[in-house]
Amino acid sequence: MSISPGQWGWLKDKFWISWQIVPTDVGKMMQDKDPEKANLVMESILQMDKIDINRLQQAYAQP
Repeated sequence: MSISPGQWGWLKDKFWISWQIVPTDVGKMMQDKDPEKANLVMESILQMDKIDINRLQQAYAQP
């Protein structure tokens, strides 16, 4: 199967169907009850071409 990678974990298969691959940790961080933590993760991910889970975890861990 031919897959074309895209930004933020988006892939397109040979039928041109798009799929997004998101690590479960990212979803948990973005749904945190603390909106400031979730916002830091969102701001970080918007600056990325590829998802860098280590950078997202660092942003999430900021006080």
